Amino acid sequence: MKTSLVIMAAGLGSRYGGSKQVDGIGPHNEILMEYSIYDAIRAGFSKVVFIIKPEMEEMMHRLCGDYLAKKTAGDGSPVEVAYAFQDYTSLPAFYQVPPERTKPFGTVHALLCAESVVHEPCCVINADDYYGLDAYRTMYRALQALPETGEATMVGYLLKNTASLHGTVSRGVCTVKDGWLASVKETAKIQLYPDGSLRDLEADLSLDPESVVSMNYWGFMPSIFPELWAYFERFLRGDGGRALKSECLLPVMVDDLMRERRLRVSVLRSRDKWFGMTYQEDRAVVAEELRKLHEDGTYPDSLRA
Repeated sequence: MKTSLVIMAAGLGSRYGGSKQVDGIGPHNEILMEYSIYDAIRAGFSKVVFIIKPEMEEMMHRLCGDYLAKKTAGDGSPVEVAYAFQDYTSLPAFYQVPPERTKPFGTVHALLCAESVVHEPCCVINADDYYGLDAYRTMYRALQALPETGEATMVGYLLKNTASLHGTVSRGVCTVKDGWLASVKETAKIQLYPDGSLRDLEADLSLDPESVVSMNYWGFMPSIFPELWAYFERFLRGDGGRALKSECLLPVMVDDLMRERRLRVSVLRSRDKWFGMTYQEDRAVVAEELRKLHEDGTYPDSLRA
């Protein structure tokens, strides 16, 4: 069964201080999403969809899209490459964007922008996160067995492994019961301290380092798109549509659908360690982790060979 990797790469990267999605971080200037693509293809995925800003298209072709289109998937077919554009042209006709708004509308809108090119089970990821080969193998198997409607899946990671000493991070903190997601709370200002403790600064509460969090590693069937549209339109008609920096987020949507008993979400675990770049200070750590993975044979000398 054709299965797609959908990469959300249109974000501004404001906390990082630039376009971290295309920052060459590997030993040979590889960008983080190249590792995701490499791992996904060897796990069984045969299609890659880039969600980008329109002005990124030429750059994305040059960085990885053109050489990727020459690759062969595990089933012997050519890797299919598609592009979707996250901009304001895809917004519903009833909605008028406030003139002062410049920020994208978040991950729900990002995925909606790919509706016309995603017709198969899909794994949705952030462009600027490293998830590891085991996560893609686990997700690929789960997507082959996912019902057509009513269910989704995610790979969860431990909170203690996803925070930064260099500033706050936003995470979907999950409650898991018997392998199923019971709730997910988007927590915007999580601070990691040198002693390993973690705190939600907005609520002034300590957090369990062993908590499972969502890193936007979701598995969906195409039947999710009507749910996405209904949720996003409610967002635009409410306070979210009037605020200049509000975002419509996948973890919040998933939590709402679960509470309405419209969606069940299984929680998968991966043996691999997540890492990513939220701040410029995280870059050196990620570069070192990738160097080690090349040295130990997890990755070849060149991902493009």
